[in-house]
Amino acid sequence: MKSLALLLILALLAGRAAGPRIDTRYSSRGQDSRVQYIVLHYTSEGLPGSLRQLTQGEVSSHYLIDAEPATIYRLVEENRRAWHAGNSQWHGRTWLNASSIGIELVNPGYLDTPNGRLWYPYPAKQIDALIVLLKDIVKRHALGPEAIVGHSDIAPLRKVDPGPLFPWKRLAEAGLIVWPDARRVAELQTRYAIRLPDVAWFQEQLARHGYALERHGVLDAATRRVIAAFQMKYRPARFDGEPDAETAALLATLNETG
Repeated sequence: MKSLALLLILALLAGRAAGPRIDTRYSSRGQDSRVQYIVLHYTSEGLPGSLRQLTQGEVSSHYLIDAEPATIYRLVEENRRAWHAGNSQWHGRTWLNASSIGIELVNPGYLDTPNGRLWYPYPAKQIDALIVLLKDIVKRHALGPEAIVGHSDIAPLRKVDPGPLFPWKRLAEAGLIVWPDARRVAELQTRYAIRLPDVAWFQEQLARHGYALERHGVLDAATRRVIAAFQMKYRPARFDGEPDAETAALLATLNETG
């Protein structure tokens, strides 16, 4: 009797360990990937420190791409949440860790000197590796060109990565993101140089593009930071946060395209 009872207990435990039997013959049409965005970062340090921080610290990312040689490391499976975005928002979605893939690029970021801030460039082969990875992720998760963003886009009040030397235009040339048409920008810039839209217009256009900011019509510090984040991406030669005619033309062109 004892042997029979023991066998029954073992059978029950084995069934519990195996989990419930699930019929998977049917699949719903109403679904898509949990991944909605890909967020790009720089690490602010070299490979050893980057690996240590992203594998042993409180911060993590799905991928890390070294510069020399260009090597892609997967640190977190894509079906799991990595802790890379923090307090963030884009197109109304908040806390994007749950809906994004984080990619960190080994890059020192910047160095503050007596002559101003010096930014570090990205080696071409590192960006080549990134583009290959992005194309693969975009295809597997059926993402559109608006899905790839920088940390400075989703958290402009506290982050500046991947910085003004990140080659966003190369991603556009690879078909990964939308880039403003130069002729349309020039046409609109001439118009806005005559009459610049007010601050409320800039806030509305920036919000339409995806940024989170209050629309109160005042050029406060937060609005300047958001404008600077936009300029850093599309006009990296000058990202002073000033609402000028070129910035207005870039915004309007992109929103027309979108």
